[in-house]
Amino acid sequence: MLRRTFMAAVVAGTALVSTPIYADGHGKMDIVDTAVGAGSFGTLVAAVQAAGLVDTLKGEGPFTVFAPTDEAFAKLPAGTVEDLLKPENKDTLTAILTYHVVPGKVMSGDLSDGMMAETVQGSQVTIKTDPAVMVDEAAVTQADIEASNGVIHVIDSVIMPKM
Repeated sequence: MLRRTFMAAVVAGTALVSTPIYADGHGKMDIVDTAVGAGSFGTLVAAVQAAGLVDTLKGEGPFTVFAPTDEAFAKLPAGTVEDLLKPENKDTLTAILTYHVVPGKVMSGDLSDGMMAETVQGSQVTIKTDPAVMVDEAAVTQADIEASNGVIHVIDSVIMPKM
């Protein structure tokens, strides 16, 4: 049930607008609040909460987050999300989530084909730009959603570090 809720939120989030999102009319929201406000990243937000990463992603940054939508999480085998959200799997969940985060603010114009980017998790993701923008095997469906502490690029799959 949580997985479906998250996926529905992610699908709605892919409709993130190309205009800036503002909190109380006083500037951009941070990455977490931007994701919550989008409505399509429910599973991602739940996972970030379960991993204890909310304060980090609300921190100064800057961060680049490759954010899987709820639909992306729904592609995982049945029961995967529920298992990852269990307290005993917090380390694995944290590793997966931090694999989706690159230190610094990397805009789409900064990307090049074959580029390698080190993630917060410690492994590298491979960026492809031709014929489409990909992060590992996930397609970027929306790029350059700016937040006060970084940028979000929406992806259509959950990417997994080698563990």
